[in-house]
Amino acid sequence: MKFRLNYTFGKQNSKWFLLAFAAIFTIASFLATDKLINRIADDERLQVQLWAEAVEKRANLVNYTTGFFSLIKEEELKRVELWANANRRIAEMPLTESIDLIYIEILEANTTIPLLITDSRGNVLKHRNLDHRLGNPTVFTPELQSYFSEYEPIVITSDLVPDFEPQFLYYKDSYVFTELRSLLNDLIHSFISEVVINTANVPVIIVDSTLSRLIAAGNVEIPSESDTQSVKALIQSFYGKNTPITITLPNYGKSQVLYANSFLLTQLKFYPFVQITVLGLFLLVAYLLFTTIRNSEQNKIWVGMSKETAHQLGTPVSSLEGWMEVLKMRGVDLDVLNEMAKDVSRLGHISERFSKIGSSAKLEPVNIVETTTRSVEYMKTRTSKKVQFTVTSASEQILVPLNSVLYEWVVENLVKNAIDAMNGRGLVTIQLEDGEELVKIDFADTGKGIPRSKFKDIFIPGYTSKHKGWGLGLSLCKRIIENYHGGKLFVSASELNKGSVFRIILKKKHNITQRNGS
Repeated sequence: MKFRLNYTFGKQNSKWFLLAFAAIFTIASFLATDKLINRIADDERLQVQLWAEAVEKRANLVNYTTGFFSLIKEEELKRVELWANANRRIAEMPLTESIDLIYIEILEANTTIPLLITDSRGNVLKHRNLDHRLGNPTVFTPELQSYFSEYEPIVITSDLVPDFEPQFLYYKDSYVFTELRSLLNDLIHSFISEVVINTANVPVIIVDSTLSRLIAAGNVEIPSESDTQSVKALIQSFYGKNTPITITLPNYGKSQVLYANSFLLTQLKFYPFVQITVLGLFLLVAYLLFTTIRNSEQNKIWVGMSKETAHQLGTPVSSLEGWMEVLKMRGVDLDVLNEMAKDVSRLGHISERFSKIGSSAKLEPVNIVETTTRSVEYMKTRTSKKVQFTVTSASEQILVPLNSVLYEWVVENLVKNAIDAMNGRGLVTIQLEDGEELVKIDFADTGKGIPRSKFKDIFIPGYTSKHKGWGLGLSLCKRIIENYHGGKLFVSASELNKGSVFRIILKKKHNITQRNGS
């Protein structure tokens, strides 16, 4: 095998060069992009890490503040109990004894905690630090009951005073503690908001210790609380992505902050693949454009060469026809003139073929069985007796849209190719198979065969296995069948030293009756 045209070899080298360039460019671009993405990802992770550390510190601050308020609450309860004990001790003292100043100081020291003492009948005995809107009550009204409903009353009793009627001490948190508790609630709410609505744009959820209750969420679509399955699925989707942050929240107890990678970081992971896809599409479009331009140039070359060849052949053919008339008048043997006439007619036929290649080919319904048989018979009379021909068809008539002149050229080229492959000795079988929409024509020979790796190469212009060939015959056949007739021509089977089968597939119905081969 060798090349007669450097064009094919150069085209193959160009393809490999473009492929190597595209591969190097793609790898370099991928590595550069991957490095940039890793840097951005590291910055994202650093922001997330700083955010996580800030969450832990704020959680510790909230827990410390919550503990501090618990201590204040306990101290206020002790003050209330101390005030109740002071009242009981004063009640136990005989009227003849003077009241110890320490009890008076205890009673007077309370200036912030609202207190109220009633007897068992609901009469108000004492009160202190009440809301001015409640006035100076004498009866424990429903309004007062609602006012002091947060805590159970402290019962004041005495074993020292006979017939001492139990008293009930009602109290509530001091005004200072109430304001501080409101600030604490705002702090907790602010903490939760800052966790879920974070500057790092991190999808985050806060769940209880059992991972079953969703407390809060940010930068993520929150399912309905009634949709327990979706809530569980959301929690499971976050679990395991990053190390959970354990915090303790008032009213919720020990909780966990679960977070995922930010949207930007998640998108960056897919960016290299998107880049490769876009680059691949760009290269594909560029290759298709390049191929289209190249084919267009080849078409122009084909058309130009064909027209010029037809023109160059036309002039000597006309001259030969004139000389034949001169020879006839001079009395040259008619048998000789008849043979010359056949050859001149053959040259005219060849000229017509080239003119068809260079112009639009009109397709007309033709009996392909008859046309194929006629072409084979023509080749048979000009071939050695050592080559046998067989044409078989289940139908005597198969109508196919054809340009007979060009199709006969294809048949002759394929038959010549088969004869050359058999070195002038063997069997050429042409079988036509009629289908509902397609017609198959197989050209089988008993030649040397074609390697499977060369099935497509043999149709490339310039590729040949012959010492004196130009490698244009099969390329021309493929062009006529596929570009002008909208069919297919390919090697359907081949085995080394046993032969090959070339198959033509043509449509029985054609929407386009005129094609220009482009």
